[in-house]
Amino acid sequence: MGSAQLHRARLVSSVAAVMISLACGTNYVYSAWAPQFADKLHLTTTEINLIGLAGNMGMYSMGVPVGLFVDHRGPRPAVLAGALCLGIGYFPFRAAFETASGSVPALCFFAFLTGLGGCMAFAASVKTSALNWPHHRGTATAFPLAAFGLSAFFFSLCGAILFPGDTGAFLTLLAAGTFALIFIGFFFLKVYPHASYQSLPTRSGLSGSQQLHRTLSEEAKVARFHRSGRHSHDAEPGTSPITNTNTTTYTTPAATAGSSQEPLIPARDSADVEAEPLHTPDGRSHEVDADETSSLMSKSSASSVAGEVYVQNSVDLDRSHRVDIRGWRLMRSIDFWQLFSIMGILAGIGLMTINNIGQDVKALWKLYDDSVDETFLVHRQQMHVSLLSVGSFCGRLLSGVGSDFLVKRLHANRAWCLVVACFVFCIAQLCAVSISNPHLLGFVSGLSGLGYGFLFGVFPSIVAESFGIHGLSQNWGFMTLSPVISGNIFNLFYGIVFDSHSVVGPDGERYCPDGLDCYKDAYFVTLTACGLGIIITLLTIRRQYRERLREEGKGAAED
Repeated sequence: MGSAQLHRARLVSSVAAVMISLACGTNYVYSAWAPQFADKLHLTTTEINLIGLAGNMGMYSMGVPVGLFVDHRGPRPAVLAGALCLGIGYFPFRAAFETASGSVPALCFFAFLTGLGGCMAFAASVKTSALNWPHHRGTATAFPLAAFGLSAFFFSLCGAILFPGDTGAFLTLLAAGTFALIFIGFFFLKVYPHASYQSLPTRSGLSGSQQLHRTLSEEAKVARFHRSGRHSHDAEPGTSPITNTNTTTYTTPAATAGSSQEPLIPARDSADVEAEPLHTPDGRSHEVDADETSSLMSKSSASSVAGEVYVQNSVDLDRSHRVDIRGWRLMRSIDFWQLFSIMGILAGIGLMTINNIGQDVKALWKLYDDSVDETFLVHRQQMHVSLLSVGSFCGRLLSGVGSDFLVKRLHANRAWCLVVACFVFCIAQLCAVSISNPHLLGFVSGLSGLGYGFLFGVFPSIVAESFGIHGLSQNWGFMTLSPVISGNIFNLFYGIVFDSHSVVGPDGERYCPDGLDCYKDAYFVTLTACGLGIIITLLTIRRQYRERLREEGKGAAED
């Protein structure tokens, strides 16, 4: 395949990745249909929140196993599995809505499938984009990341245009639309890795001390590989098996003082992978480079695909390559637990509004104007879901640019962006406990989305700089477990508060006639949590500042 054809093929694959990602963030559109679903099935607010939490668990708690699956099996099986999970997950909701009956545990299971499906397909689309554009990973991965953030806006807009006020048809759109987008993208999502090589000086031009030779550690690795057929223990977790045992890596004596270089890994003979030939200095050609099962965690000191995927080009690369904390060492790190707490507090606050903004809309409008019909309420709920989605998208962009400005221009800690996120959430909670006019509720949804985007836009970079870029995939997977815990707590508390103010109508439907009082107490709790988040964030910044000073002092002493 020629260069022009490969370039076009990669562009098509990137468009497919964006299309797939657009179908993966539908958990955030939950509030657009959950209140009507609860009314039809006569569910309490606590029960409908349990269903929403199951979807969040599928998305957040499965990050580590899904990442390992994508690393070992390649992106395409994960895409197909994701499409099936989303289709199988959403269709029972449509059936339950039409029949006005359904088991809450069963609905929780299907909601979990929707979260798992989105997690699998999204991980695959991001990895494919990273492998297809190794020299432009920041830009390449920004598109699927942005599409994921705009997923709720996309489906809310489509539902408002195509099926205004029809919750049953909207659930059909979610089931068929997510499956169709991912399934169609599956046929075009392929890895076309670039081949590259670094020319080495000829042997005649080297002095005795500069001649290339294989180090003892590499000989041991090769020997162990021949005996076991596997990678050595030093290989990064999730790295693909080496398929060509004849490949040899040579280093100069100076290079052995740094990190060892991994052998080139030839692409597998697969229809899913198209690789360019690698021309070595002796004129021979080999099909080499990363394939679909190449891990995004590279041990090379030159770059780390995983780090660049998550944080693009905005990390302190010197420190992130120098530090490598993972596994049990991560569990024993105070920094980890501080960041874990910050992530849990702020993400839980955001998820409470994301999952319940529809209930807020319904409560305020029912008191403000009891003549509004169901179609009007659905329109308003979809509008606020769209505001959340667009706010999250803007927050991700602003935090990326802002954190770069802090680090490169002001030489400040990137974690100050978390302080900004805390204050944005604080303002959103203050609006939530004081706004009784439903026309102004957009401040709550828009600011909540902005704070949520600020949080997730900068947090992976902070994790990379704190614990190292080589273990970022697994460390980030552990970090995203915290919203599962906090999201459960805040959402269940919201459900308890809302149910305590609700009454049962003559037809068995539940509603809250108290307007702002229906949920105000829940937002007082999250407002307190924001204050706690600010304190922990400031303590983390202070601790990291002192650690950096100690590191610089040790470095100066060694020099």
